[in-house]
Amino acid sequence: MAVITDVADALVAELNAASLSLPLTAARHYVPSFELQDMKDLHVSVVPRGVVILPGGRGHNHHDYSIDVAVQKKVDAEEGTEIDELLDLVDEIADHFRFRRLDSYPAAHWIKTEHAPIYAQDHWDELRQFTSVLTLTFRVVR
Repeated sequence: MAVITDVADALVAELNAASLSLPLTAARHYVPSFELQDMKDLHVSVVPRGVVILPGGRGHNHHDYSIDVAVQKKVDAEEGTEIDELLDLVDEIADHFRFRRLDSYPAAHWIKTEHAPIYAQDHWDELRQFTSVLTLTFRVVR
């Protein structure tokens, strides 16, 4: 299997084993696509995004694998508390991986997290759905 899918699968395993404020079941997808009526339940999707290869020294390179982690749920438009809880969950996920190696793929270590925008405005406007995407980047020296 490609290294990027191995890294994504390791992320899924860690998310599913983590003790976070909201219960979740993460799954790896290439194209996460769900019916709107199914979005009443929390969806955490792990999607391989890309790789950047940089020189690392003699005989090896740094392979930086970017993986998106999407947190999605249709919420009551009037209920700000639920949105706060989902944003807290996104922060917890980001904190969980910071400065860590992946347990089931220890060759991969965290190098950065990107979280912009905080949520997808178009999903909110059109679907009344909270969608927030973290991009986690892990480095593997090969």
